[in-house]
Amino acid sequence: MKKVKVIFVCTGNICRSPTADGVMRQWVKDAGLSHAIEVDSAGTQNYHIGEPPDRRAQSHAQKRGFDLSFLRARSVQQSDFAEFDWILAMDNGHLKDLQRQCPPEYQSRVKLFLSFAPVPTQSEVLDPYYGGAAGFEAVLDQVEAGCAALLNHIKTVI
Repeated sequence: MKKVKVIFVCTGNICRSPTADGVMRQWVKDAGLSHAIEVDSAGTQNYHIGEPPDRRAQSHAQKRGFDLSFLRARSVQQSDFAEFDWILAMDNGHLKDLQRQCPPEYQSRVKLFLSFAPVPTQSEVLDPYYGGAAGFEAVLDQVEAGCAALLNHIKTVI
C-alpha cells in the first residue's frame, strides 16, 4: 500500500505548520496508522531553516500532549509537489505562493488546510507569531479541528 503523504506549509515553518505537523503525527500514531500516513511541514520562506519550532508553539503544544521539539524548519522544495498527496497551506498567502511554485500537474494537491474542517468558521489559521499566549492557543484549537477532519478524510481513502 502506498503511503498518503501530507505536508503543512506556513511562512517560516516555526509556528503554524509545525504545530499541525506535531498534532497530526501524534494522532496518526495513536490511530495506529503510521504505516499508512506520512506527515511533514515546511515554510514558504527560508528564514528559519534548521531551527526548532518557536518556543511558545512548543510550550503550548506540550501542554496539550504534543511534542514539537524534534521538528526542524525547512523550506518547500520543488520535489515536494510530486512527493506529497496533500500540500496544505495555513493561509491564503501561503496558498498563492504554493500555487505559483507548483507545476500544473500537481495543482490539485495544493489546498487550504482548514478546508478540511467540518464547518470552518475561518478559512485561515491565525498567525500567532507577534501576539501572546492566546494566539498560540487559538492556533492549536484551529489545528486540532483541521487535523481531526483531515484524519477522518484520509481514513476513508486508505
